[in-house]
Amino acid sequence: MMIKFRTNLKALALLPLLGWLFICFFPGVFSSGVVTLDSIQIFKNHEILNAKPTVYFRCKGENRTILPDVKKTHVVYTFKGEESWQPLTELPDKKCKRCGFYEMDSLKSDDVFDEWELCSSDFIVPDGNYVHSKDKEFNATFFCPKCVHLENSTDHASGSHHGADTGMRMHVFLVVLISAVVSTVSIVGAVAAYRYWQWRKREQDQARFLKLFEEGDDIEDELDLGQVL
Repeated sequence: MMIKFRTNLKALALLPLLGWLFICFFPGVFSSGVVTLDSIQIFKNHEILNAKPTVYFRCKGENRTILPDVKKTHVVYTFKGEESWQPLTELPDKKCKRCGFYEMDSLKSDDVFDEWELCSSDFIVPDGNYVHSKDKEFNATFFCPKCVHLENSTDHASGSHHGADTGMRMHVFLVVLISAVVSTVSIVGAVAAYRYWQWRKREQDQARFLKLFEEGDDIEDELDLGQVL
C-alpha cells in the first residue's frame, strides 16, 4: 500500500514538469496565427463560358473557402476580416501550409491561379500584412497580426532584439518553472497530509476498538470471578 502511494506521488509530481517541457519543445501545437484575406485582384478568367468565375482559397487537407464577391477581373476587392467566410486558415508556428487560389470549372478539374507555401515567417512587416502575387493571374494581401509575434518572424529581427527576446523568454521560463515547482510541492504536501490523516484516523479507530475489546474482557473476568465467589 505504501509503495503504491509513493508511486502515485511521484507520477503526480512529474505532471506539471512534463507539461511545461511539452510546451517548450512543441510550441506549434498551442500557438497559431489566424490568416484573413485583406484584398485581392484577379487578372484572368480561366473559364471563358462563365462570365462570373467562382474563385476560392484552399490549403492542402482543408476545406475550400469560396470568395463570393470576387466576380470580375481587374477589380480590387477589399475586406474587413469579419466576413462570414473568414478566416482563410490558421498557421501554426514553425510550419508552413501548401495553399492556393483556384477557380471552379464545370467541365474539367478546377483551374489554378497559383499554389505556394504559406508560412508564418512571411508576415514580417510590423502591421502583419503579406502580399503574394503571380504575373497575369492575381494579386492578394493577407493579414495575420499574430504571425508577426511567432518565433519564425523573430529570425528577421536584429541581433540585439533577438538577445532581448531570449532574455525575456528565459525570465518567463524561470517564473513558470518556479511556479510549477511550488504548485507541485503544494499538491504533494496536501495529498501526503491527507493520507497521513487517514492513516492516523485508522490507527486511532483500531486502538479505540482494541481498548473496548480489552475492557469487555475485564468485565467478563470480573463477572466470572463474582460467580465463583
